[in-house]
Amino acid sequence: MIKKISHIGIAVNNLDSAKNKFAQLLNSQSSVNEIVESEKVEVSFFKIGESRLELLKAISEDSSIEKFISKRGEGINHICLDVTDIEKEIERLTSLGFEFINKVPIVGAHNCKIVFIHPKSANGVLIELSEKINEI
Repeated sequence: MIKKISHIGIAVNNLDSAKNKFAQLLNSQSSVNEIVESEKVEVSFFKIGESRLELLKAISEDSSIEKFISKRGEGINHICLDVTDIEKEIERLTSLGFEFINKVPIVGAHNCKIVFIHPKSANGVLIELSEKINEI
């Protein structure tokens, strides 16, 4: 089940510069930077109510964020939705004809299982589904 909008991902060239800019805009501080090896990015989040803004900087030339910026420039990359059971959501959405970039969840930021719905299945918008991994 989809619970809420988790965050909006914004691709940036310079994470420190973007953090400073958004800190001024939002009048708040971001989280500590986190490396997400599976996506080859460094990220930082700003909390806004129940949602967040995620700033993403590529740490490898073959990162999808590097490819995104080289094609489109900096800007909104994706919208992330929190779900309660990611495997059931993948099954449900696949049965409705949605195409996924990755159908098998990988570990993303904040110890979450994530998958991405291909933009051609969602009117040109990259959608990320995210489920917090239970802590033991």
